[in-house]
Parts: sequence; C-alpha cells; structure tokens
Amino acid sequence: MKTAVVFIADGSEEIEALTPVDYLRRAGVDVALVAAGTSARTVVCSHKVSVNADFTLEAYLSSNRELPDAVVVPGGMPGAENIASDTRAVSFISEMQRNGRLVCSICASPAVVLPATGALDGKAWTCYPGMEARAEKYLGSHRNDAPFVHDGNLITGRGPGAAEEFSMEIVRTLAGEEIARKVKEGSLQR
Repeated sequence: MKTAVVFIADGSEEIEALTPVDYLRRAGVDVALVAAGTSARTVVCSHKVSVNADFTLEAYLSSNRELPDAVVVPGGMPGAENIASDTRAVSFISEMQRNGRLVCSICASPAVVLPATGALDGKAWTCYPGMEARAEKYLGSHRNDAPFVHDGNLITGRGPGAAEEFSMEIVRTLAGEEIARKVKEGSLQR
C-alpha cells in the first residue's frame, strides 16, 4: 500500500490540505494528516476552520515509520510560513527529496517552504501568483501557465482553484491511471 504524509498548520489553506487527503484516501493510499509548526493536533486554518490532524509532527516522527511515498505541503498564509519555520518539517521534506520520494507543494508553499529543502533544484515548478519572488534563485524554472507542474519527483500547484487537478496528479502518480479514473468518476469531477 502506498503511503503519504500531508502537513497542515495554523493558517493552512483548507482546500489545499484536505483535497489531497480526501482523494488519496479514496484511491486507497494510507494518508497521515500531520500538524506541523505546533505541539497540538488541532490547527485553525486560513478560513477559521479547525482541523484535527491524525498526528503532531513530533508524534509522527517518533513512531519510527519508514519514509512515505509522498509528502504534501499545502499553502495558505501564514500556514506556509508556519511549516517553513518548523525545522523538523523542512528536514523531513529534505529527506524525502534526497531519497527520490514524491514531494508535492501548492500555492505559497513551493516558494516559501521548498527552497530550503532542495526540492526545486533543477525542476520546473509553479506557485501562487506573486509568491515566486520568495524563491528568486529558482525563477528561471518557474511556470505560471498551468494549474500544476509535474517534474520528476516534484508536483507543484498554483493555488486553491488548482487543488483538484493537483491532487489528482498525485493520485495518478501514486495509484495509477485506472484508480485515478475511478476516483474522478466516483467524485463527479469536472
């Protein structure tokens, strides 16, 4: 069974965190929703929705699990900054990158969280319009013409409106085209 960690923090964009969780679980992926940047399992997202994570990051890391197949980092402000300021989260994403695991990031997070992880090195990527300046070193490979960009083991998305397509690309990559088709049909996507 494929596995994934989806980070969430105070100020995360709800749709960008929960859409991947929903679609990946529909696809049979074992997903852990992990609260980063806090010692609590419950976070208050960018639109004041409280979300109860499966684990705090400390609890998840102390469970001595193997690296998952994918990590997903939602955007939202200050959610992206809260994840970026958690050195354990950044180290985890860096380890995922070094091991060739799938690193997925959407909205502000590609520009705010990923530069410190090495995940953008040599890759095409996208993010929320205007945030790309935060990752100035990588501007040559930034794209603003697609809802998501998949380059090697990196999948990035533009923002909340791209959450469905971004999430489905993760499903397609982890579970295959047939499962992705079933999830799309079963959830009545556009």
